[in-house]
Amino acid sequence: MKSLWSDREAAEYKTDLGLRVYTSKLLGRDPSLVLHGGGNTSVKIREKNIVGEEEEILYVKGSGWDLETIAEAGFAPVRMAHLLKLAKLQVLSDSQMVNELKTQMTKASAPAPSVETILHASLPYKFVDHTHADAVISVTNTANGWERIQEIYGDDVVIVPYVMPGFDLARVCAEKFSAEKSDRTIGMVLMNHGIFSFGETAQESYERMIALVDRAEVYLQQKNAWEISPPASLIREREARLEIAKLRADVAQVAGFPVVLSSHTDEKSLAFAQREDVQIISQQGCATPDHVIRTKRLPLVGRDVNAYEEAYRAYFAEEAPKSVQPVIILDPAPRVILDRQLGLVTVGKSAKEAKIVADIYEHTMEIIQRSQLLGGYQALPASDIFAVEYWELEQAKLKKSGSAPAFTGEIALVTGAASGIGKACVDSLLKRGAAVVGLDINPAIEKFYDRPDFVGVTCDVGDETAIANSLDRAVKAFGGLDILILNAGIFPSGCRIENLDTATWQKVMHINLDANLVLMRECYPLLKLAPNGGRVVAIGSKNVPAPGPAAAAYSASKAALTQLMRVAALEWSSDRIRINTLHPNAVFDTGIWTEDVLTSRAKHYGLTVEEYKTNNLLKVEVTSHHVAELAAEMCGALFACTTASQVPIDGGNDRVI
Repeated sequence: MKSLWSDREAAEYKTDLGLRVYTSKLLGRDPSLVLHGGGNTSVKIREKNIVGEEEEILYVKGSGWDLETIAEAGFAPVRMAHLLKLAKLQVLSDSQMVNELKTQMTKASAPAPSVETILHASLPYKFVDHTHADAVISVTNTANGWERIQEIYGDDVVIVPYVMPGFDLARVCAEKFSAEKSDRTIGMVLMNHGIFSFGETAQESYERMIALVDRAEVYLQQKNAWEISPPASLIREREARLEIAKLRADVAQVAGFPVVLSSHTDEKSLAFAQREDVQIISQQGCATPDHVIRTKRLPLVGRDVNAYEEAYRAYFAEEAPKSVQPVIILDPAPRVILDRQLGLVTVGKSAKEAKIVADIYEHTMEIIQRSQLLGGYQALPASDIFAVEYWELEQAKLKKSGSAPAFTGEIALVTGAASGIGKACVDSLLKRGAAVVGLDINPAIEKFYDRPDFVGVTCDVGDETAIANSLDRAVKAFGGLDILILNAGIFPSGCRIENLDTATWQKVMHINLDANLVLMRECYPLLKLAPNGGRVVAIGSKNVPAPGPAAAAYSASKAALTQLMRVAALEWSSDRIRINTLHPNAVFDTGIWTEDVLTSRAKHYGLTVEEYKTNNLLKVEVTSHHVAELAAEMCGALFACTTASQVPIDGGNDRVI
């Protein structure tokens, strides 16, 4: 491991807190040190308060901040004098500790201080760094990890046995550190948890961390426990779209709410899932307490979710201390699934959550396998896993958490998603918590959003193979399908029937009708498995109830699509799939309304372009956003009792009325 410190970069930070931000970001750049909010850093600074008194303040990373992106606002300032008094107490409950930390902050707007605040305060150094370095955990999580840590570091670190994060850990660390530190001490290792470094400058503390972790990496290399070689041959079967969707449905049923599944069939994931001993090594527990909170319990090996539920119930009954009465029982669904064909599958209430679990378990797989090469992986006992999972502070978070967005855990697919109504539908669905797959013939769709809950796929919906491949990608990314928005379509230039050539007619029918038939047919098995029932919304047209001249191909294709939706509503209602159609008119911020088309249609009615845009009873301009919001609402609870409807969104059209 190499230091990333740069004198040039560091020169941009003029204060101790600024340098604390800089080295925190350096740590955050390396996922083998910290992941998704893990790790912690602090700095002690003397400041004058509002009445002119000088006091020492501990700036410690605040809750909800990630080291990779942290800013000065991400550090919570807490009065050191009070923290040192708290450190001398023999008993302090977690809820009392949280209250004391909050009441001793000097900025009301700052985030909540870390639960390790008292620990940071008790270490007699200006800068303190804490990471969950993979290399160190690979060593500590073995049967003789304590001896190996001594072998690696000698007197350079103080070793602390595992204690659950919180006040008790701070008290034990303070006692051990005070009794065992020497002039050589530059760090502290918490067994099954992580490593601390410290120094009088930000650079010293950071580079000590890098040096300490590097020693663990070198040790693993010397013991031939660093490189993980995949088996000579991996089973690579075709990823079965329907099997993943069925697995998602089973997990959602056990969880009691919709979930997102993320499938990983890379070489490392398949190799781990196909190990002969995976049933044993994967059931030893999480690598660190931080991982317990984020990944929950142990992985499911195979796909028998009901068996996992039974095992969880038994585990709960056996491991729950009589004195512990969880306020909220966490759902008994797995967060990690290992399958020989599917590789690593992670589960979350959202795509972001599933990604976090995947990132953490990818590192966990490496830790487990390196520990195995070092003599055998040995993590926390089940009782400690239970204690962290049903931690008082985690229970408090669950009680405070508000209601989730309407489509949390659900997956939507939108066609024609790169512009106009399709683009607006993507935004409306994301806003409501859905994970969204956007299809469009425009390759720009693939870079539409850089976020875990969106996947853009270049797809010509007129190509059946492209549709199949797109659905494979959608299911691999998110696990299934709940909502289908049929929006892609073309609107040819105005042409009377006597001048309409067959090729144009067939092209319009192929895109506006045939492609939607294929999409509905291929999506049906997935929609059928949707935990809350499948939903389909087709974007029709005002031309269905009120066609106009010179638009025969377009009007006929949308009328046929509407009829297809009516038939589907009859056929699929028993599968809890509801299907509705929107008939917008004059939505001028869409791709089909080119300047030529707009000018032509306005001229046909003897209107100016501006008059044509508001040529409805309400004299309003209908936008893509209006259509998208209604489409999204039709997929929600408000329309739970509605199917086969045709709803105009046109500002009021006298011919439709």
